[in-house]
Amino acid sequence: MILRIFAAAALAAALSVSAASAETLKIGSEGAYPPFNTKDTSGNVVGFDIDIAKALCAEMKVECTVVTQDWDGMIPALQTKKFDFVAASMSITEERKKVVNFTDPYYSNKLQYVGKKGVPLDISPAALKGKSIGAQRATIAAEWLEKNVPGASTKLYDTQENAWLDLDAGRTDAVLADNFLAYDWLQSATGKNFEFKGDPVFDDDKIGIAVRKEDTELVAKLNTALKAIIDNGTYDTINKKYFPFSIR
Repeated sequence: MILRIFAAAALAAALSVSAASAETLKIGSEGAYPPFNTKDTSGNVVGFDIDIAKALCAEMKVECTVVTQDWDGMIPALQTKKFDFVAASMSITEERKKVVNFTDPYYSNKLQYVGKKGVPLDISPAALKGKSIGAQRATIAAEWLEKNVPGASTKLYDTQENAWLDLDAGRTDAVLADNFLAYDWLQSATGKNFEFKGDPVFDDDKIGIAVRKEDTELVAKLNTALKAIIDNGTYDTINKKYFPFSIR
């Protein structure tokens, strides 16, 4: 009897230690950037970024939860440990690499203008002088406009959704945005009245998962998991859920 009690107590202790030591990671994302990260009707954060992040967590055999954060405060929130890594379609840039580490890219992005369907728009920098061009604040699109189209009247928005709203309302002449993000919006009831204008103006934008500088082990685990989900077909399954073409 005493042995049974001892064995039961030992088992309970072992289970308790196991549960306490189980790693839980927090995924930081915006929740306002469809189809990559957005909120469903129940308030859950869903999208391509989230599906990829959860697949990586499953591969690493860790529990993960999603924490939302406004886009322009994403890196500061990561650094103050509000979450452990960022899966929010973040471009890998030299400036960002000074303060965070990135995994290998999990998709490639292009920047392209979107404007009213049937309304001609010359996208050369000279022709855009004086035009009102929208973009989301603190993004590669906003940075590109500032450097390459200084003559335009650039309007920056806290979310991409607000940039689309102003374009639809006629308050901007065009929006510069991620090609795949724009593709998804153009399929919507509102977006069907708009179209891509010209070819992509920048096509070397790599998207990665951001991690704190000191968390080098986590970066390595995420990279290993990313390779695994690409090799085993999980990545392609997620890709096909959102796009009829590869975005890698």
